Amino acid sequence: MQRRDFLKYSAALGVLSSFPLLSGRLYAAERPRLPIPTLLEPDAQSSIRLTAQVGKSMLAGHQATTWGYNGSLLGPALRLEQGKKVNVEIHNRLSESTTVHWHGLEIPGEVDGGPQGVIASGASRRVSFTPQQRAATCWFHPHQHGKTGHQVAMGLAGLVLIDDLESRQLMLPKQWGIDDIPLIIQDKRFDADGQIDYQLDVMSAAVGWFGDTLLCNGVNYPQFGALRGWLRLRLLNGCNARSLELATSDGRPMYVVGSDGGLLAEPVKVESLPVLMGERFEVLVEVKDAKPFEIMALPVTQMGMQVAPFDKPQPVVRIQPVPVHGSGELPDTLAKVPELPKLEGLNTRWLQLMMDPRLDQMGMQALMAKYGQEAMAGMDHGAMGHGDMEQMKGGMGHSAMDHGAMGRMANGDRKLDIYNANKINGKAFDMNTPSFNVPRGQYERWIISGEGDMMLHPFHIHGTQFRILSEDGKPPAVHRRGWKDTVRVEGKRSEVLVRFDHTAPAQHSYMAHCHLLEHEDTGMMLGFTVG
Repeated sequence: MQRRDFLKYSAALGVLSSFPLLSGRLYAAERPRLPIPTLLEPDAQSSIRLTAQVGKSMLAGHQATTWGYNGSLLGPALRLEQGKKVNVEIHNRLSESTTVHWHGLEIPGEVDGGPQGVIASGASRRVSFTPQQRAATCWFHPHQHGKTGHQVAMGLAGLVLIDDLESRQLMLPKQWGIDDIPLIIQDKRFDADGQIDYQLDVMSAAVGWFGDTLLCNGVNYPQFGALRGWLRLRLLNGCNARSLELATSDGRPMYVVGSDGGLLAEPVKVESLPVLMGERFEVLVEVKDAKPFEIMALPVTQMGMQVAPFDKPQPVVRIQPVPVHGSGELPDTLAKVPELPKLEGLNTRWLQLMMDPRLDQMGMQALMAKYGQEAMAGMDHGAMGHGDMEQMKGGMGHSAMDHGAMGRMANGDRKLDIYNANKINGKAFDMNTPSFNVPRGQYERWIISGEGDMMLHPFHIHGTQFRILSEDGKPPAVHRRGWKDTVRVEGKRSEVLVRFDHTAPAQHSYMAHCHLLEHEDTGMMLGFTVG
């Protein structure tokens, strides 16, 4: 760091540390501060220690039992260097088994942390890998099959920041917690006792588990004191099932500089930014005056996700400028993103996403019985078909039938196993049988189809960063043409260009799955090998 930048950021830290004195003037007194995850780097032995543990957290006024890594909720941000080996010691202090999946990292299947990488309660696991990919914002979270949704809902998630020489040479804001801040956005629902109310039943198996409270870094509508200049936001949609569309409250533009797998070739100006479950984006926002503003979550057209209060824009975080100027810049060019290779003659794979029609119907009935027409707000009823809507209404029966009763009917009278009701190519996930083998180092075209299904499926592939060729039947948006590990599938076809540079044997196969976590937990996932 140059001396003038050191002095400037030292002054900034001084101002930030004096916020208790300035809060009357600068901060909205009723808003909590935005927590910044601890930045954790490998020690002298290239090691990092993570402990999954139980704690207590104040969530939107509730003293709730939560799970976290190295703390009560969420986890640290791990900073790794391209080309430098890291050893991660993972200790499980939960009362049940878990795994730790390195979402977005291009590493071998043996250390990827999929559902086969189980760490029993009280046990530990040590994984070692060397990230060779470009600079990116990735994350880590559980991948315990059948329980991923529950464990993420309880709070297990953390960021992984990969640095490389190219990114360090840019003048992007990069002072962690000062002008480079993470926003981990999640929704939660609480029961009458203020505890996280997670249920995997027929309704959530169909549409996903969603809440009525929005949290950012574990806090409801926090505020952050930002330097004057460019503010870098590392956005993660950590929701189980809710897609997001983010915008600023005063209409100032956001400039997308990075997606799942790294920096774009150049910044892309957007007025709003859709973010699927599991996706990350890096954006820059200009904070050039003293006017505070909010990052907002706008209503989205996704089944169940316009239930109040999400029928109206919801604040994610308040940005309050402070009287210190930052030195980060918005470069005209960012990183080298190679041209797409020739696509002729490549092997093509077809992945058809599908839901058991009984789960589809019964899940919709349970949703409407609980929330009424509000649950269908914003949906394209014409695309659904009049018959589908009438079948839902007609099958609802008495409004007293709650989704718990529906779940019992699903698993009893109707003989529907919800844990195997979501499928790919007609098959629910089988831990012991990989679906296919992919040659290492060779490009392939994968077509993921949601045809015949009106649900949103954010489709994620382990072990690679791919390029989107088409997304839900359309060319990808400009800011989605960089490196990605998740693609949108919603009633149409999406096509991606994949290549795997590491091996994945049958006992530690890579996964490809819907990242609506309740779909993943109920079968919409397959394993595949690379060799």
